[in-house]
Formats: sequence, structure tokens, C-alpha cells
Amino acid sequence: MDVYSIVGFVGMACIIGAYAYLTSSKAPNPYILHGTNLMGAALLTVSLLVHTNWPSLMLEGFWALIALWGLSKAVRGRSRIAGSNIDEGAREA
Repeated sequence: MDVYSIVGFVGMACIIGAYAYLTSSKAPNPYILHGTNLMGAALLTVSLLVHTNWPSLMLEGFWALIALWGLSKAVRGRSRIAGSNIDEGAREA
């Protein structure tokens, strides 16, 4: 087994771990969930660039895009919450 296969197995473990985390958590942290999925997709992509499997490579591309979308939603949601807290503080003053 070469280093790229090991990198691929670590990526696979990240994605499986993220899915287990989603399934077992009542309120999963989106940064942990999508960040772990993005890391897994990136590591699997590295492995697939050496051991080419085009359908799997495309799957990882979509997986990474969805993870980035989820992270951006989490950041926007956090910004909205922070903005509403500032507005409430101004109203109280």
C-alpha cells in the first residue's frame, strides 16, 4: 500500500466519521460536520488523482462543493445572529 492509498483511507474515515457524527448528534455543529466532510473529500481527491477513478473523483468534487456550501451557510447564519444581537443591544440602550 502506498502513501496515496493511506491518504485515501484517512479521507474515507473523515467522511464516515462526519456521517456518524451527524447521525448521533441532536444538534450537530455545522463547522465540524462540513469541515470534516471537506477534509475527507480533499484527501480522497488526492488519492484519486494518483489512482484515477473518474466517477469517484467527480463524486468527491460534488461532495466538496456541498461541504463548502454548508460551511458558507453556517458562516452567514452566524453573521446574522451576531448582527441581530448588536441590533438588540442598540434598542436596549
